[in-house]
Amino acid sequence: MAVRYLIEDQVCLITLDNPPVNVIGQALRAGLVAALEAAEAAGVQRIILTGAGAAFAAGADAREFDTPPVPPHLPDVLARLERLPAIAAINGTALGGGLEIALACRYRIAAPKALLGLPEVTLGVVPGAGGTQRLPRIIGMAKAADLIAEGRTFLAPEALDLGVIDAIAADPVQAARRLPDAVLACHLAAADRPTPAPEPLTTARARAAKRTAGQVAPQVALDLVEAATLPLPEGLARERAAFLALRDSDQARALRHVFFAERAAMGRKPAAPATEITQAVVVGGGTMGAGIAYALDGIGIAVTLVETGAEAAIRARANLQNLFDEAVRRGKLTPEAATARAAGIAVVTGYDALPPAQIAIEAAFEDMAVKRAIFAALDAALPETTVLATNTSYLDVNRIAEGIRHPDRLLGLHFFSPAHVMKLLEVIRASATSDTTFATALRLAQRLKKLPVEAGVCDGFIGNRILTRYRQTTDILLMDGALPWEVDAALEGFGMAMGPYAVQDLSGLDIAYANRQRKNLKAQPGVRYIPIADRMVEELKRLGRKTGAGWYDHGGASPAPSAEVAALIAESSVAAGIRRRAIPAGEIVERAITAMIAEGFDILEEGIARRPADIDLVLIHGYAFPRWRGGPMHHADTLGLPQLLSRITGYAAQDPLSWRVPPLLSRLVAEGRRLADLNLSERA
Repeated sequence: MAVRYLIEDQVCLITLDNPPVNVIGQALRAGLVAALEAAEAAGVQRIILTGAGAAFAAGADAREFDTPPVPPHLPDVLARLERLPAIAAINGTALGGGLEIALACRYRIAAPKALLGLPEVTLGVVPGAGGTQRLPRIIGMAKAADLIAEGRTFLAPEALDLGVIDAIAADPVQAARRLPDAVLACHLAAADRPTPAPEPLTTARARAAKRTAGQVAPQVALDLVEAATLPLPEGLARERAAFLALRDSDQARALRHVFFAERAAMGRKPAAPATEITQAVVVGGGTMGAGIAYALDGIGIAVTLVETGAEAAIRARANLQNLFDEAVRRGKLTPEAATARAAGIAVVTGYDALPPAQIAIEAAFEDMAVKRAIFAALDAALPETTVLATNTSYLDVNRIAEGIRHPDRLLGLHFFSPAHVMKLLEVIRASATSDTTFATALRLAQRLKKLPVEAGVCDGFIGNRILTRYRQTTDILLMDGALPWEVDAALEGFGMAMGPYAVQDLSGLDIAYANRQRKNLKAQPGVRYIPIADRMVEELKRLGRKTGAGWYDHGGASPAPSAEVAALIAESSVAAGIRRRAIPAGEIVERAITAMIAEGFDILEEGIARRPADIDLVLIHGYAFPRWRGGPMHHADTLGLPQLLSRITGYAAQDPLSWRVPPLLSRLVAEGRRLADLNLSERA
């Protein structure tokens, strides 16, 4: 049963018991109604509500959001609960509907490590069972607005400071039993409290607009908090209507898609047992290598960082120290802990005295000869069971594996910078990679709290391959008539965190230039070569922010459009015999995002990605694609695959060098299927 109850000594103890986290599905709601009916019939003096296991209730069952609501509805259940002398004994996580249950009780006691919050806006909806109406009555309008619009979670001590709970106890149930009758009697239910004093929510609205640009739910949530000044029944009716309307919106569907995709990636069970890692070697102490070493050290793995010489070792140690200093500045580590941890990472030169590590991760310069030489040295210096991982962003992992003993132990681990912060980890499975090696990588990702996405071997894997196609398409837009700042503005309007040219200025134009030279696009048949980016580096020597000039001029307080760049682009169009035209923002977005989607179809066709949702995760977490659009492949389903097929067919007729219709897209349209169907067929 999803709910258990026990009545004795005029107390009804109700236990929510829907493993693993007591999600509030229809069975739990019905069970709660039955328990409340029994408590009322018995005339108990108090009701204590708690959860089984480590959770109180972790919120609604999001799977129900895609089906019509089934009674009993949680708002109706809580209206009944609110009339009774109930105490919430919050033993663990109380999120969303779980916290709304607690808010409908007269008194709330939480365990010291209980996690609370109303995170509904992160799924594109608003609290739908009284959260926006009861919380302002309990803690005030401004504090409630901040919590609800941000969807922020918080621990019991902060909840007590805010007034969300009334007490903290190691055993909340026993504390609820011992609560004096007089104390319970003087605590009013939210319905019986005065409406909150109106407060301006200007700051909360500005903060929400900045943090969640383009998203609807946070601003609707703030509208509802303002409506808490109305009589409670009217406010609850408004809240429920808003919840149901948002639940069926494109944004909510997209955010639910990402939520389930993340859960599937994090919970993936490998086909073989993993090797537990206690020691690791990291080769290269630059920004990426230092970040990887810092992250490994943070989960208790002994790290040896290898550099080529004394000067490089000094720089590596400085890079590590900067990370520990930053942790101290942010309050994540004490100075003493930072000093001890920094000293615990061994920095060595050469491969002569490496420990028998279970994994070695190479984070050196993006050059095939350099990487192969490193792995030859690691192969000779480490046990033949050591997992060997390359952090390459583009290079052929199969070629890197050539020549080492037992190539089945080599794979790619493509961290994203900064490696100790970014959640995404592309796990590149080479043709020889064994199940045990892959399982060990997944286990390491879980320990690092990374989001692992499996990818096959190709140039750029999933993310950088799509990025290359995206940039190539925007470069074509420059040649045809757009300017970099117009492209950036259009794509930021779509929801990208930064436009492609602002990103290049930040990372450095020389990085993309080196990759283009490696691929020799100028000489490749069947490719529409656009010379603008190469000329920026070769002729104008504009490398981005680090040189004060890239696609933008960086001499002032903020980046500014560059007349020199505009002249170079116009000159390039003339040289190619192209008559430039004004390109509207909508067309810029349409072409650039469609290019991402088309490349994603090819990646799926070739088996580089296991499922469309994996592509979405990579682009959201690694390349700042707007989460609320669900990633490029989910966005393709939202657009409609028949319409997408028609669009790409038209592009291919206009520019056959740059566009072709992906065969997988044609097949799905012919079969009347969606990309979401492929996610279901791949679900573990």
